[in-house]
Amino acid sequence: MSTTTQIFYASTLYGAATLAAALDSGCFRPADRRLLLVSTNAAVPETATPLDRMPGFERLRGRFDGVLDWNATIEPLHPGGWTPRPDDLPMLQRHLRLLWGLGTDRVELTVESLQVAPALTIAQLFPDAPVDVYADGLMSYGPTRNKIDPLVGERVRRLLHLDLVPGLDPLLLAEFGAVAETVPTEAFTKVVEELAGPAAGQEGPALLLGQYLSALALLTPAEEGELHLRMVRGAVARGHRRLVFKPHPTAPDAWSRALVREAEALGAELTVLDRPVLAEVLYRELRPALVVGCFSTALLTASAFYGIGTARVGTRSLLAGLTPYQNSNRIPLALVDALVPALEDGEATAPLRTEELAGLVAAIGFAMQPKVRPDLRETAVRHLSGPLAARTRHHFTRRRLTSLGLPGGLPVPRHPKIRRLARRALKLKRRALGS
Repeated sequence: MSTTTQIFYASTLYGAATLAAALDSGCFRPADRRLLLVSTNAAVPETATPLDRMPGFERLRGRFDGVLDWNATIEPLHPGGWTPRPDDLPMLQRHLRLLWGLGTDRVELTVESLQVAPALTIAQLFPDAPVDVYADGLMSYGPTRNKIDPLVGERVRRLLHLDLVPGLDPLLLAEFGAVAETVPTEAFTKVVEELAGPAAGQEGPALLLGQYLSALALLTPAEEGELHLRMVRGAVARGHRRLVFKPHPTAPDAWSRALVREAEALGAELTVLDRPVLAEVLYRELRPALVVGCFSTALLTASAFYGIGTARVGTRSLLAGLTPYQNSNRIPLALVDALVPALEDGEATAPLRTEELAGLVAAIGFAMQPKVRPDLRETAVRHLSGPLAARTRHHFTRRRLTSLGLPGGLPVPRHPKIRRLARRALKLKRRALGS
């Protein structure tokens, strides 16, 4: 009888906590061995703290029989930049089986972000292994961002995800028939309890979440600094006098100092967290009165898992400037825009109902990836010609609707020569405006 080894790949503590909750819930069948494969995907991995050395990881380690280091396995190559040549895959698989002591074991893989390396690379290196994917945040509700080789995609059995938006089914990998399966919320919050200190006895401060969006080229550093200042001003305007800012671990210290000065000028006190910790741990330790962010997944865990009030800042303007339309941050932005109240006045709208939200997400998903999910076209047409079209119009660009022939786009002449002339005129107009 063959031995089965399950390999779980994780690059974040949030992902490792999700895996721990899935294991505790019995989401995986028994195996002879369970190995955790960790990876540090920062631009300069040597300057970042590896997952297995982060505070709290030791409390998760007991779920696994061993921990493997992907960075050490492929050094000096970068985890996000290395893809092996197809001809080298058999040799590399033999090397990994020897290096990791797998022998002739039957391997089962569980990975995050299958669309990109290193998860895609790992799946390619074990071509006979069935694959489960677990979702690390709100992006799972959007379509698969890249067209995946069927030799990999057809092996995906399940998409495990936290129920961040109750009642909404993820679009990720559904084109391959992957079955969406929720990881019980109670199991996840119990894992968070393991990572957290004593729970707060009374309502705490307003918690402001930084994401370091300028590092993703979604904002300039100056724009992101101003976004954080708006969080402070908005929270104080709502009557909060105690604020806590949770910066991204690699964000500049200058931003935090500017926030402290701004809070003092407004008669409030702001504390900057200096330890890397999950936002969900802070929900238990601080019991914040309000959580403020742009489009962090933690906004949804706050409201859906802990019943904490939330508010968004800058989401609408970031959504308006997001390019290209296929950018995978679009669905997280859309969900926060639709479900989280605005911190500042002027954008107050009632949250969408689940069925309305599902229609919107399907329409955006089709507009993002029409070749990956052509089956969503009918739903997109129905939404864009329905009663919510005007309210959700800001999620779609006229150019995208026109190119896909969707309601709300400009009428396109059918004759090929006229279409070519129209495209040429549009290019000349854009060029003239640019000059």
